[in-house]
Amino acid sequence: MNRDIIINATNGGVEIALLEDSALVELHHETDDTPFQVGDIFVARVKRTALNMNAAFFEIGHDKDAFLHYTDLGPQLQTLKNYVAASIANKNGNVNVSNFTLESDIVKTGKITDVLTKRDTLLVQINKEPIGSKGPRLTSDITLAGRFIVLSPFSNVVAVSKKITQEAERKRLQKIIESIKPANFSVIVRTAAEGKKVEELHEDIKQQLDRWTQLSNQLKNANIPLKVMSEVNKTSSLLRDLLNESFNKIIVNDKDLFAQIKSYVKEIAPDKEKIVSLHNNNTPIFDQYKVTKQIKSSFGKTVNLPSGAHLVIEHTEAMTVIDVNSGHKMSVTSGGLDTHAITINLEATNEIARQLRLRDIGGIIAVDFIDMKDPSNKRMLNRRMEEAMEIDRARHTVLPLNKFNVMQITRERSRQLVEIDVSEVCPVCKGSGKVKSTMLLVEEIESNLSYLLNELDNRQLKLIVHPFVDAYLKRGIISKQWKWFWQYKKWITIIPDNTVNLTDYQFYDHNSEDIKI
Repeated sequence: MNRDIIINATNGGVEIALLEDSALVELHHETDDTPFQVGDIFVARVKRTALNMNAAFFEIGHDKDAFLHYTDLGPQLQTLKNYVAASIANKNGNVNVSNFTLESDIVKTGKITDVLTKRDTLLVQINKEPIGSKGPRLTSDITLAGRFIVLSPFSNVVAVSKKITQEAERKRLQKIIESIKPANFSVIVRTAAEGKKVEELHEDIKQQLDRWTQLSNQLKNANIPLKVMSEVNKTSSLLRDLLNESFNKIIVNDKDLFAQIKSYVKEIAPDKEKIVSLHNNNTPIFDQYKVTKQIKSSFGKTVNLPSGAHLVIEHTEAMTVIDVNSGHKMSVTSGGLDTHAITINLEATNEIARQLRLRDIGGIIAVDFIDMKDPSNKRMLNRRMEEAMEIDRARHTVLPLNKFNVMQITRERSRQLVEIDVSEVCPVCKGSGKVKSTMLLVEEIESNLSYLLNELDNRQLKLIVHPFVDAYLKRGIISKQWKWFWQYKKWITIIPDNTVNLTDYQFYDHNSEDIKI
């Protein structure tokens, strides 16, 4: 699979398109004034607790209070509270995590009021961006993501990504990390670490430790609430998380941003520096790489499939419903209904997985596939849907088809649902939904025709109209065209033109020059 990132810098921010084999699969928009993004870390105080929700609310500067559920506290909450208090009060520099005493883990099924009270001070990290009327969702289980590892304080666990499947490689990485990791820090080894040397892994850990030190230094006499660490921008975050051998091109249309990205790629993956290029021709970058066209075709209510079938995507308050519609395909019956149903359903799986990523659809998704009777076809469809979703970085679950041929998918979302209005104002009705009646249109044509023939004495006229109007003017034995001939003793040539709007028309004289009225 070839991957490309197309970056469109605009006056208002940056648009980032991720293409896989030239197909648009992710679209991100980062504005210049974005105050909150996933990964940002704040030191903040509890504003209130809500026992009925088992959650605490924090003031971090957003219009809505940020939300921290009990399940997002992290087991070493008490240690974190002690560390923050010690760091704020400390006058001699940074408090060393490696020498800090770890408290007992909190109870997994406890109550928020047992561990947090109003005015408690805590380090919190944005887990989900503000969505709709909700404020940011927080976690107190702090993580610092690097290129190859994720570092987390107040634990001593070493875990290796499940996507690294070779047992020998897993053991090698586990052994390396255990030998170089600092005390009281846990490390998650990312998929990108596969095959990497000790020096590269050690350097990544050191960089994240340096970030933690910078964060800790800001806690002393902090004016709460305070953002103590910002996640890298969305472009760099995508490159850090995704950049691998499958990347073919990174193209950007801004010189300054090009220099920044080239420098960042050189730092995290020197062998990939050459794939970064500057787009500098006159064609807009999204048009050049057919991103605009894919946006137009992918964000409507109906999404067409190559076979002629299509998906209908409906968003509701509680869930998203996707209907797989056969279109004209089911009219073919030579192979039996089940054969055609499974063919279309299998084709739909890749597009459904793409749409979930592209629009960042989260929560419960119900997919109504075309009915099938054969249990083996149902199992095949379920496997194919799971395979299509494997590349999705968001946590998700695919449930088997139920007896109604409906598949349920749950998917975690960390940002606002991507909704793009791809409709355009109708050039005929100008968005009103109404057009001039045919009767009034013909009256207007006849009024102008009378003026041209009687007042200006035009001898030969051609009338260009929409094909529908052409058909109306020529219909019947005694058509409007013949009536005009008998009235004016001159033949009016009527020419249909598909490019003319329904309520537009144009007269031409004997020299084929248009007549302005």
